[in-house]
Amino acid sequence: MYLKRLKELRVDRDLKQAKIATLLGMKQQQYSRYEIGVNEIPFEYVVKLAQFYDVSIDYIAELTDQPTSYFHKKSS
Repeated sequence: MYLKRLKELRVDRDLKQAKIATLLGMKQQQYSRYEIGVNEIPFEYVVKLAQFYDVSIDYIAELTDQPTSYFHKKSS
């Protein structure tokens, strides 16, 4: 699955692929393959990136245009 928002989120924050690759514990070349859609990114990395960027997984997957994160909402 090609997730174009991965690149958009990174570029909007002036981050290099190498920084995100380090966050995920991989080489820049491997992360690049996820970003351009050559390899499918594992779900665990999508979750990590959603937390890092403070957006929802739905936003990364382009299921919504609302970047609202659910990670910081408190349960009652």
